[in-house]
Amino acid sequence: MKTREWVLMVAFAVLLPLVLASGAWAERGVTDTEIRIGQYGPQTGPAALWGAVARGTGCYFDMINAEGGIHGRKITYFLRDDGYMAPRTKAICKELVESKEVFAMASGVGTSPGMAVKKYLHKKKVPWVGPATGSTHWAYPPTKYLFAVYPLYIDEAAMLVNYAVKNLGKKRIAFFYQNDDYGREGLAGAEYALGKLGMKLVAKVSVEVLDTDLSSHCMKLKKAKPDCVLMWLLPKQGAIILTTAAKMGFKPLWMTSSTLSDTPIMYKITRGLYKDVIFASFGEGPNSQHPLMKKYRAAHDRFAPKDRWGVFFYAGFIFVEPMVEGLRRCGRDLTADNFVKAMESIKDFQGIGPKITYGPNRRQGARSMFLAKCGDKGTFIRLSDWLTSDVDLKEVLKRLGR
Repeated sequence: MKTREWVLMVAFAVLLPLVLASGAWAERGVTDTEIRIGQYGPQTGPAALWGAVARGTGCYFDMINAEGGIHGRKITYFLRDDGYMAPRTKAICKELVESKEVFAMASGVGTSPGMAVKKYLHKKKVPWVGPATGSTHWAYPPTKYLFAVYPLYIDEAAMLVNYAVKNLGKKRIAFFYQNDDYGREGLAGAEYALGKLGMKLVAKVSVEVLDTDLSSHCMKLKKAKPDCVLMWLLPKQGAIILTTAAKMGFKPLWMTSSTLSDTPIMYKITRGLYKDVIFASFGEGPNSQHPLMKKYRAAHDRFAPKDRWGVFFYAGFIFVEPMVEGLRRCGRDLTADNFVKAMESIKDFQGIGPKITYGPNRRQGARSMFLAKCGDKGTFIRLSDWLTSDVDLKEVLKRLGR
């Protein structure tokens, strides 16, 4: 054997254990001092208000790092703007996985953007926690590396319908929804709940993401004479429909998903028309005195003082609280498979959102939420305790052709 070859072999034998110990070769996105995590989110475009979710996650990770990280590792966070456009989401995830070599994906706003990358992330064995959408696609059927946090749109709609009918005596319910999986799953939940009550929707009207003139939609709703309308829309379209309805003298009770639960911003962009709108909520109110909320507000003031504190921003904390818990449970032996096992061991974990439980065949962490409404000047008024859904998902998914 030549001297040069012998020297290279000795060097390789000496260095290999050190490299493996550092994790640099052992697992994508994990080294002795670093965990790489990525997220896409609409910083621009029609869903830009929801972009605060991804910035909130960044603030949460800054807080974790300031506390010393996780078992000696700091989180390196990559945020990319997909503009709520699925083709851009695909390109972003490919870059994050194959160029930035992230270990995991955090959250990510939107059902359509998420569906565009779900198979790719699974194929690449990328753990993904907390898609910022209440779609059933993340957990039904369950897939190995994907863990849902956000309560289901189906459950939200059913709870709102039950509250409208049983608590408020509403008799004529209509549904106004975005024409995609987000809207259709809310619609399915509402129809299920009404069916259990022996009732039907008096109208169901769909809207496309880019529609801005909603006068014809509003006329269809008004013609049905509902006393309550559930809307499953983008924040911008929620503001437009309320403004259009006010001009037409159309004044039903409005209800909506948690996706429009940031009351101060909705009150502002509707010029007060959002007052008394009832919605589902997956987390504490913005002024809650919960100990973790106090801690998170302090983190916001320290790491993101230029960002507005609100539901969308700290939702970015909620959706990744279980991820950090899973990382902690892994100890130093952080691999994708060990992370999955750690996540599956989580039972009744609760941060500022609902209680979270996973298992070997359970990927929907929560099916609980509470109801609230918008008060004067955009105040957040809680109406109920945490409620747990009793919707038969098998039946509803069958109706959806799943």
